[in-house]
Amino acid sequence: MSNRMQHMREKLMAEFAPQECELIDDSALHVGHPGAAGGGGHYRLRLVSEKFNGHNRIARHRLVYDCLRDMMQRDIHALAITALTPAEASAGKPA
Repeated sequence: MSNRMQHMREKLMAEFAPQECELIDDSALHVGHPGAAGGGGHYRLRLVSEKFNGHNRIARHRLVYDCLRDMMQRDIHALAITALTPAEASAGKPA
């Protein structure tokens, strides 16, 4: 795992105390993409946390973006987020 991904995971774990935190680096799929030229990576995140209870999808994404704010646009070019409550995850709810 890269230092960048480790830093992202540490921030997410500290903020959300998630039951599940799956972070995948998809950067290799975007080689040559103009937006990736600045060095920011492309990632997929599946996060399951009680902290998402009572929040709609947009609010959940904002919580994640706020957590990673200092890394956005510099270290992270694109982030695909699946943010679920534990109940949604156990029910097999899609993103």
